[in-house]
Amino acid sequence: MGHVTVLALRAVIAALLAGSLAVQTVMVPLLASDLDGLDEQYAYVRTPLLAVVVLIVLAAQTVLICVWRLVTMARRGTVFSYAAFRYVHIVIGAFVAAALLVFTLGALLAPGEAVAPGVVLLVGGVGLAIVGIALVVLVLRMLLAQAVAREMEASRMRAELAEVI
Repeated sequence: MGHVTVLALRAVIAALLAGSLAVQTVMVPLLASDLDGLDEQYAYVRTPLLAVVVLIVLAAQTVLICVWRLVTMARRGTVFSYAAFRYVHIVIGAFVAAALLVFTLGALLAPGEAVAPGVVLLVGGVGLAIVGIALVVLVLRMLLAQAVAREMEASRMRAELAEVI
């Protein structure tokens, strides 16, 4: 993996992590203060809504940190090992958790007249897109498994060849 590519990706990941921290420290308290003005009939949504937002941001941060680790492994040339699977599994789990949280958000917004049905449908579409991303990462995990198996086979064959020579 090229040095410039790694630096660019790390810069993007660092910017996204900084943005997510800003969301957690600034935007969530602002959202909480905005939700204080809810009607009595929607007051029950305040705490679950805030929890869902915080957990979605946490899932995104988890993905970013795991991608950082995988980029580090790729830069060192160790990504085709069983150690990479730990990070890939965490990424898949974080995407699945984020999708479930987005569906939960849609369920929280659905009852009543406070949010238009189209918005709830859009939230459901976002949840479905996140499930799709999790499935793409799962396919990439399968490709990684094939690459690791081939790398192990190549190492074994090189060792046998070295013994013959």
